[in-house]
Amino acid sequence: MTSSVTPVDTPQGPGRLFVDLAQQPGSILVLGHGAGGGIGAVDLELLAQNLPAIGTSVVRFEQPWRTAGRKVGAPPPKLDEAWCAALDWLVSQEWAQHQRLVGGRSAGARVACRTASYTKPAAIVCLAFPLHLPGRPDKSRVAELLAPEVPRLVLQGTKDSFGTPEEIRAAIGKAPGISVVELPGADHGFRIVGARAATSGGSKRKQTAKSSPLSPAELRTTVVAEVSRFIGAAAGISTS
Repeated sequence: MTSSVTPVDTPQGPGRLFVDLAQQPGSILVLGHGAGGGIGAVDLELLAQNLPAIGTSVVRFEQPWRTAGRKVGAPPPKLDEAWCAALDWLVSQEWAQHQRLVGGRSAGARVACRTASYTKPAAIVCLAFPLHLPGRPDKSRVAELLAPEVPRLVLQGTKDSFGTPEEIRAAIGKAPGISVVELPGADHGFRIVGARAATSGGSKRKQTAKSSPLSPAELRTTVVAEVSRFIGAAAGISTS
């Protein structure tokens, strides 16, 4: 699969949109990347490869700092500004006139949450939300996750040093509209710690805090299935 690449101007310089269109789209998911990587992150590519076949176009936004080849990300306000400019351009395009969801990996999920009052998505997909820096649970970013007034899906590895599913559930308490799905054995990059061979059952296997680690194949199946199910519920469409 080859994504089409479209440059987009922002106040922070040119960024790029990597677009994977569904043949018969019912929704569009716009994703941002993390601070330590780009749009080629495994989970972002996984969604771009699989969701178009079930009716969801995927657009991955590459922040200007990354397009320019810099190794250090921009400060949060500049990330937000570039993201909002890219979304402004996107919503003006005829091919993007579908129910719109946003989200991203790590820092990209934070951007999507912080800017939701401006971009007005139907829902938000958070892949490895960085609740806190490793070893610094006292510096919580839960306020960003709580701020949006639309449904949020959080896919979080049980070995994530930036916050486990249990930490996120404790931080959000009984706040409505947030679904937390744990990925047993996955770290912040959705790599499996103590990976084992694939077994049958995929994402149907019951996932609890005491579950054995997912295999890499099970993790891929789970990510696609959970995001697809969430999109279907949030956008009011069938993704089967």
